[in-house]
Amino acid sequence: MKISHLGAKDCVTGSCHLIEIGPGSADNVNILVDCGTAYGDDPELPFAQFPVPPDTIQYLFLTHAHIDHIGRVPDLIDAGFRGEIICTHATKALLLPMLRDAMSFSRERRGLNFFGGSSPKAFCPRNDAPVKLDTKTLETQIDELSWGFELHETCTLKQGITFKLSNAGHILGSCFILFTFPDHQGKNFRVIFSGDLGCIDTPILPDPDPPESCDLLILESTYGDRKHPNRKNRIEALRNLLQKALADKGIVYIPAFALGRTQELLYELDRIGLKVPVFVDSPLGLEITQIYSSLETFWDQEAQDLMAKGDHPFDFKGLYAVNKYQDHKKLLNIPGPAVIIAGSGMCTGGRIVDHLEQGMDDPANDILFVGYQAKGTPGRKMIEGKIPVKATVHTLTAYSAHADQQMLLDWVRAMPEPPKEIRLVHGDDDARRALALALGL
Repeated sequence: MKISHLGAKDCVTGSCHLIEIGPGSADNVNILVDCGTAYGDDPELPFAQFPVPPDTIQYLFLTHAHIDHIGRVPDLIDAGFRGEIICTHATKALLLPMLRDAMSFSRERRGLNFFGGSSPKAFCPRNDAPVKLDTKTLETQIDELSWGFELHETCTLKQGITFKLSNAGHILGSCFILFTFPDHQGKNFRVIFSGDLGCIDTPILPDPDPPESCDLLILESTYGDRKHPNRKNRIEALRNLLQKALADKGIVYIPAFALGRTQELLYELDRIGLKVPVFVDSPLGLEITQIYSSLETFWDQEAQDLMAKGDHPFDFKGLYAVNKYQDHKKLLNIPGPAVIIAGSGMCTGGRIVDHLEQGMDDPANDILFVGYQAKGTPGRKMIEGKIPVKATVHTLTAYSAHADQQMLLDWVRAMPEPPKEIRLVHGDDDARRALALALGL
């Protein structure tokens, strides 16, 4: 067996990992875990340089529906992949809306003039030929190839290989994967891909499941070098920040990923009860919110209890949906105070670009980052001061969807027996080094 890390090996985005069983043999099995788009300065390996041709990959496992884990699926199909796409039921429900938006975005290739004049890298095929298949054909193929599976059930692939999906607590539908590979001596080699692990005490989501023992652990390390503030106090932190930011009657812009972060923010804003209008200016974010609402059985108990009492966790007085483009254009000129949530989360494109063009040079306004900003993205550059703005820039790391160092350590130590080997991926150099030291590697 050979495992190659084709994406997110030495960086955060573009997750892609290849498992080759019996390479060169007639009964070989090729498994891909994630096939995501890279953001900012993170590299993206062309399919022509993959160790195996895409049409020889029998299985593609998706750990969750964020674009940096699924964004290249259309290109993979265009390159010849016709295997099975395996994910959880919730990821299956989110897959097509996310990819439909990504494919549409890649065709627009809208310039980001105030960020330096370059076209956005995120969502755009960079090293491969443009997608040849039309969107409807791709959607049909993706739908026909993809299968939703239950959590905690052991299922069998070719050559006696088994897999089990468990809840990763990162976004709705996110999972980590336990593979079991039999050898010729009747022994099993067990490998866990963590995918992206979430935090405990995350609204809507159940906490991550504890992992079983394994021989090899492929572990994410996005926040391997830091600890988040106390998540139980973050509603108060958000309330205090918004009250101060809105005191001068400006606008608070929140760049937010359509999937996961937008719904989490709505949940928290419902608890806060702001007296100013809150606008969700994201067609995809609104569509995903509707899907989240239909997946109530996958929510945590607290969210289900609120719903049972008649308190919908994603709806409250003063919340406005901005779907049509003409309404988006009108919103650009709305006076404060107001809160505007729009994508993309790293400011690589989407409607947030228009809002920042309009309001980033007004000292009365504020920009609030609540998610990871990859190196080279406009969001990261604003935080680092490389893109000058007159609006006040804030970061709230307690809203990260990724487990911090202590949570990662606790998750690994929850194994009945420690893994024989751990490989750290999906993290910058400093994060991987710090987590490796903490793990004693």
